[in-house]
Amino acid sequence: MLRAPRGTNDILPPESHKWAYIEALLRRLSKIYNFDEIRTPMFEYTELFSRTVGESTDIVQKEMYTFKDKGGRDLTLRPEGTAPVARAFLERGLEGGALPRKLFYLGPMFRYEKPQAGRYREFVQYGVEILGSPSAYSDVEVILLAVRIAEELGLMGTTLYINTIGCPECRKAHREDFVKQVSGRAAGLCRDCLERLDKNPLRILDCKNRACREAVAGVPLISDYLCDDCKAHWATLQAILKSLKLEYTVDPTLVRGFDYYTKTVFELKWPPLGAQDAVIGGGRYDGLIEELGGKPCPGVGFAVGVERLILAAEKGEKPLRPEVSIDCFVVFADSEDDRIPRAGFKLLNDLRSSGFSSDFDPLGRSMRAQMKHANRLNAWYVAIVGEEEVEQDFVTIRSMEHGWQKQVPAGRVLDFMKEEVSGGSN
Repeated sequence: MLRAPRGTNDILPPESHKWAYIEALLRRLSKIYNFDEIRTPMFEYTELFSRTVGESTDIVQKEMYTFKDKGGRDLTLRPEGTAPVARAFLERGLEGGALPRKLFYLGPMFRYEKPQAGRYREFVQYGVEILGSPSAYSDVEVILLAVRIAEELGLMGTTLYINTIGCPECRKAHREDFVKQVSGRAAGLCRDCLERLDKNPLRILDCKNRACREAVAGVPLISDYLCDDCKAHWATLQAILKSLKLEYTVDPTLVRGFDYYTKTVFELKWPPLGAQDAVIGGGRYDGLIEELGGKPCPGVGFAVGVERLILAAEKGEKPLRPEVSIDCFVVFADSEDDRIPRAGFKLLNDLRSSGFSSDFDPLGRSMRAQMKHANRLNAWYVAIVGEEEVEQDFVTIRSMEHGWQKQVPAGRVLDFMKEEVSGGSN
């Protein structure tokens, strides 16, 4: 028997109903915060990610699904969403329109990493991007949306961690002192961090290896090297958060895993998830558009895996129990009379055409079995079509919630259903 590749997942009912609920929530909140949807290709030229995410990152070096097409071009299944959005923003001329542009995406990403709870090799990611705004208020706007998502999913007790990693100018002076101090402890660094020491030293702070963490203990902090612009941005960000009474913790080791980040970085963490407790993370990337060949254009955003949200929500105060039901189930009475299934099927089609979610049993089972099936589907109403109903041109409507039963003229069934459903009887 053929099986799905390792690290992928079939999402079946009722699990798929949880996905639909989460996705609807994310789209609703995107609308409230005035983000428009953008959809980018599932694969891009490999160079897009190596130039933006960073040659020395784990994603580029170890986790990307990269292949050559029949024309010999290097392509990669997208491992994250920000770089493709930035590419589309530049290629499609959005930077020439009204700014800022507020965009969100929701779709599959691919990374070759060890599958674990809430993490797969194919995963669905939601993210938001604000392009064209240097304001710290935009940083806070995406942070507030991240917090709102957590709150609506019942993740009480999350902690907001923030940091600033400055701009390229700030990092020049910091890099020299940082490298000088860490180089003296290089013997304790893992192989990846030895390479990072040369290419992107700050990312050593992101390493989970205990020896690497010990090697960077007491190193110079970037916050002590901030230029006037970065210092002002950092102060403004914290002042806004305080004015909103939004609690936060400054974590000077927080750097995030992509090379394109500048200034603000943040993570929303939730302890019940265990050691891997980050739920949502993001930050500012003021040099990304320029890196892709555009004019300087600041940006800020965040991303979150939908699998991660579902895993967290199931542990939260509002476990995902989306109520799945249908408006009406049409029951065909046992009979050799062909008029009964035809009348019942016509009623089913009329109900659906009028916007009522409806179903029936195509297997010809007994009325008792059909009623059980209607109950399993959580039908609010059952419409019974039998010999008497066909002969006298009416339909028997039964409320599955309240137990009442009424004979309704066939010509009035749709109006009756509209009155019942709109009247809140269900």
